[in-house]
Amino acid sequence: MRFPLVQGAGSDAVHSGAEYAFATTLLASDDKIFGTGLVLTLGLGNQLVCEAIGWLGKGLIGWEIEELMADFGAVAQKLAQHPQLRWLGPQKGVVHLALASLTNACFDLWARSRGVPLWRLLLDLDARKAVDLLDLSYLEDVLTRDEAEAILQKHLSSRQERESILGRGYAGYDTSVGWFQYEDNKIKDLARQAIERGFHAFKLKVGSHDGQRDVRRAFMLRELAGPNALIMVDANQQWTLPRALEMCQKLQGMSPYFVEEPTHPDDIQAHRTLAAAIKPIPIALGEHVPNRIMFKNFMQAAAVQIVQVDCTRVAGISEFLTVSLLARKFGLRVVPHVGDMGQIHQHLVLFNHIAMGHEALFLECIPHLQPHFVDPACIENGAYVTPQAPGSSSALKGVRPRA
Repeated sequence: MRFPLVQGAGSDAVHSGAEYAFATTLLASDDKIFGTGLVLTLGLGNQLVCEAIGWLGKGLIGWEIEELMADFGAVAQKLAQHPQLRWLGPQKGVVHLALASLTNACFDLWARSRGVPLWRLLLDLDARKAVDLLDLSYLEDVLTRDEAEAILQKHLSSRQERESILGRGYAGYDTSVGWFQYEDNKIKDLARQAIERGFHAFKLKVGSHDGQRDVRRAFMLRELAGPNALIMVDANQQWTLPRALEMCQKLQGMSPYFVEEPTHPDDIQAHRTLAAAIKPIPIALGEHVPNRIMFKNFMQAAAVQIVQVDCTRVAGISEFLTVSLLARKFGLRVVPHVGDMGQIHQHLVLFNHIAMGHEALFLECIPHLQPHFVDPACIENGAYVTPQAPGSSSALKGVRPRA
């Protein structure tokens, strides 16, 4: 599925094409219920991921959905260890994105078959069954199965204190005001409109070759939004470490709430050095951290403070929940990147907050694909309204399984 965007939308310092795309899995059941799984690409890679979905997905044909999900962690581990396709990863790249799409379709089908929204299904699981959904391999040194269950058990008695969020909605922040290719006046106009819609947090794309452009635009947005607004800057991996140190110093005066993807996503030591240098400004990352093992290493190195795990970039909802538990163990906040445009993550952040006790900070809002969803995320007064339709809100209009 490919969706052309208006010029400038979706642009950052690295990615300039005006197109979003989903490598989409449809899982049909005999009783005509089907689940939709999404992963984000920017167009050209979509066909590669779809082909990998076809190969990996053969292992799901013939399962009964409740049987499949009863021990999904083991299923996911087996799929990730495919004896031939694993060579292309392992647990990263095209094959891991394919696993994400398949996993997300499984969870959507499961919730639809039970007739409940995904957040409700997850909250109704006991700790043991929730952990059965996860592949915790390679995490035993920091997060055992018993520890994962204990985190959920610890917060069970206090859930009622946090369930009020279901009524008031989960706060959002607006990314769409600050795309890289937007002119200054357009950013101003969009920011004013977002403030009128109830938003108090915004993100600006930075990473220009001309650093002064970034500085000017960041202070411009700060002046317009006011001192109490939260403004994040996102370099999309464009800076080297020396450049990141220089730019963060120049941006410090406009009080960025966090600095996102300041340098190459595999360079843990660079993030650690930068985090120490700009403290207390947090580093946020996760859009290009492909799996739980890499997240573990970033956390152990104190190289990340805000975890932006994305269920369309790691191996789907299952690995998202694993990384969220890891973050809880390390005392870190989770603010997902939303390659699904927030459709699935609006469910997952509710579970994170209510079941794990994560702070309900805010969730990224990207509205460009809302018209294409059957049940588009609803934003009122700057907050996600709790979804009520069965499933994970990932079904796309006009898309059904082949007969």
